[in-house]
Order: sequence, then C-alpha cells, then structure tokens
Amino acid sequence: MRPKLAQPLQRDHSLTCELSPVALSLPLAPSAFTLALVENYFNYFTEIEEHFQQRRGTILLLNTIDWALMETWKEAGVPLEAVLRGIDVTFDKWEQRPSKTRKVNGLGFCAQEVLAAAEEMKAAAAGSAAAPAPEKPQRESGFEGERVANFLRKNADALEKASVPGTTRALADQVAADLRELAESLASQSRPRLEDTERRMTIMEEKLVASMMSNSKDEDLVAIHAEADRELAPYRSKMPAAQIDHLLRQFMQKRLLERARIPRLSLFYL
Repeated sequence: MRPKLAQPLQRDHSLTCELSPVALSLPLAPSAFTLALVENYFNYFTEIEEHFQQRRGTILLLNTIDWALMETWKEAGVPLEAVLRGIDVTFDKWEQRPSKTRKVNGLGFCAQEVLAAAEEMKAAAAGSAAAPAPEKPQRESGFEGERVANFLRKNADALEKASVPGTTRALADQVAADLRELAESLASQSRPRLEDTERRMTIMEEKLVASMMSNSKDEDLVAIHAEADRELAPYRSKMPAAQIDHLLRQFMQKRLLERARIPRLSLFYL
C-alpha cells in the first residue's frame, strides 16, 4: 500500500545530529536515487506499514506522524530489520500486559524499541563483514522515461488546479511549467537519470513549501500546529525533544500541501 501522506518532504540528513546515540552512529541514507535505491526506499515504508498492521490485527491507516517518523528512521539509517524487530517487541510486551485497554495505535509507541533494536544490531555486526548480496536478474524498474514523464505531467496538472494563496500562484504555475519541460526531456529516455530528476523535484517542492509557510494565514498555521500537538501528545515521552520538533515541522508542512491539494514532488509517489 503506497502512503497517502508521507515521504520525503524535508530531505535534511543533518537530522541525525539531533537523534539518540544509536542514530548518531548509524550511516546516513544516501540521497542519490539509483534504480535499486528507489525500490529499496519504497519497500522500506510499505514493509513497515504492512508489518505494523499485521501485528495490530486491523487495517489501521498510518497517520501523518507515523509517516514522518518512518521518514526520520530512514534518513537516520535505521535498518528495516531493526524497525520490524522493534514493532514485534512492542506488541509482544503489550500482549503480555494483564490489561489491554490501551492499544498500540501508532508507530510512536514502538520508537524506543526500534532504536534499541538498531543498537543491538549494530553491536552484533561489529567486526563482522557483510556477505555480498547475490545478483538479481534485471527487470522492469517502473521508472522508465515515459512513465516518469507521465508522472511529472500529472503533477503539473494538479499544481495548476491547487488552491494556493495568490502570492504562491505564480510560483506554482512556474513549477508546473518546469515539470512539463522536464517531462519532455525524459519521455524518450529508457533509463533516465533519476538522481538529477529527484534533485530538481526536491528543490521545486522546497520552494513551494517555503512560499506556503510564508503566505498562509496565521490562524491556519496555528490550527495546524494545534492539530500536530494533539497527534504528538502520546509520543512525547517516548522520543527525544529534537525528534519531536522535527516531526512537528514535517507535520505542518505536509498538512499545508494537503490542504492546498499540492502533489508531493518525489519519485517515491510514482
């Protein structure tokens, strides 16, 4: 199931400097989008979502905070296996409780166990060399030039219809034109340079977010901030303050894009 809200808005890898000691010691996730990295990036989020839903036993749709938290783990280099293990440990402990009136309603309840699992994996892997992964047969990546071009055109159409403040309208129209120009250059390429495409889309989205933050009404920003505070309340005792602040910023920016019906400009949503 592809995410409806999250994934990569602030691609700020300096976040690892604000996380726990285990996150500080983990390698940064690369920003270059080769075909393999794009596929691994998508799998990271979908596997976490499906595993959490499986352990909870119900199809609970993850919310904006959950997706922002997964993005934080991904950017900090927390291995997928550590996240899945942390989810398992959290639910195992919950199932052993005599009273189960309070359910595990979000990934934030798993945050401490996820980081603990990552630290354990790092300690276990110390001094051991990773075995080389077997080569996989080549197949269609889903990121061929024409498909990427169609995705860019679709986003351009959505941007032209977006409900943005008047001061952001000109920028949105310019980004739409830039997306169409980029689409034309990619349409005939069988293996487009995804790194360059993703980088350009990142810059476009960051400009739109900055404009939306600057030109939105104060009461709208206050309302979104209050909503974020309510969503984050159950997790404040389970995460470092710096991580909470980062999630708060992400939540506000994503809500602004959603309200304006601005599409996410990342190949992750292809």
